[in-house]
Amino acid sequence: MDRSVEERYQAASRTLRLPFVRIYGVLFMLVALAYSIANPLFLHAHDAAFLAILLGSVLLLAGAYVAVTFWSGYIKQPALDFAALLGISLLVGLVNIVLLAELIELDDDLHAVGAINRLAITAFAAVALAGRPRLFLLWLALECVVFLATVMAIQDHDAGLWYAILSYVSGALVMIAINFAIDRSSRAAFALSEELEVERAKSEELVFNMLPPAAVERIRDGRMVADSYADASVIFIDMVGFTKLAQRVSPGHLVELLNAFFNHADRCAAKHGVEKVKTIGDAYLAIAGGNQSVGNSADVAIAFAQDVLAGVAALQPVAGTEVGLRVGIHSGPVVGGVIGATRMAYDYWGETVNMAARLEGCAPVNGIAISESTWLRAKGRAAFGPPHSELLKGVGETCVYHSVPHAPALPDINWVA
Repeated sequence: MDRSVEERYQAASRTLRLPFVRIYGVLFMLVALAYSIANPLFLHAHDAAFLAILLGSVLLLAGAYVAVTFWSGYIKQPALDFAALLGISLLVGLVNIVLLAELIELDDDLHAVGAINRLAITAFAAVALAGRPRLFLLWLALECVVFLATVMAIQDHDAGLWYAILSYVSGALVMIAINFAIDRSSRAAFALSEELEVERAKSEELVFNMLPPAAVERIRDGRMVADSYADASVIFIDMVGFTKLAQRVSPGHLVELLNAFFNHADRCAAKHGVEKVKTIGDAYLAIAGGNQSVGNSADVAIAFAQDVLAGVAALQPVAGTEVGLRVGIHSGPVVGGVIGATRMAYDYWGETVNMAARLEGCAPVNGIAISESTWLRAKGRAAFGPPHSELLKGVGETCVYHSVPHAPALPDINWVA
């Protein structure tokens, strides 16, 4: 019913049958060669010479047919099978007319076993044209005409003609059943393969949402995932007053708010080439310059943070109350990797991550706090004022730069999507 799916099925099934078609072709060539060797031993010279020409033509046509299967465009051309096998059938019909007449003259009992069995060609066609039942039935009808011409040329008794027809029809019905069975089983296998591929793609997407592609490959190979990044910028974003808000709103409303915030942050991360690391409660942890390479990690991190803060005004209607964000950014070396065997995720560790979390705590509402390390790396410093000395927990007196609060109204931002 779906043309594109049918085309994929035909290409896949013909590709899988290709080795068998080639083997079948080679086997048929060996049969023709065996007849070419045997004929001069038992037949008159003039008939043997004529049969040698016909069998040579069969060998050439079968060889050309096998050769054309190596052409890249063969898969899309079932007409090649149709024409080649019909030509072989016609040549074999001529061979059998001469051969049967010669064998009847030698001994009337030999004609039953001496001719080339046409079912070998029909079976060949049943396999080669599987998946194209109408084309196979058309081929079979034309092949039947060739067969009747062969039989009528040598049979002068009605009984012989009728028994020959019955023999051919019974064999043809079996070959139709084989063709149909191959087609049905191939279609069922293809449908299952398509379903498995869809599920595999979904699984791959879920895995790559949690882990970087390079990490996935190493995990599959059984290797440890541990990386070091000399110059990265860690971004820590937290929602102001979330604990009190969680006490006032319903669980569904709270999840809707967090989903809106994280979805917006995800879109900003994709826009700037920033890697989302994880969410921790109402906090969003991201990194610039980790698995996803960027130019200046400090500038990218600041641009990402500003983009996230630019949507704060649109978050107010979703929250139903005033909501603000704080951002902390610190640049320096980090270590990344995957630990554990269940619910794996690629995480980052080091003083740079801890420092970014501490800086977030001293950032103004809807503003950004960056370390001196980030400030020195950044080219776009216009949004940051003079340095402040801040006492950070576990760090001590630290030089910090603050940006002015940034929360313009952006009604077109879709937080919920």
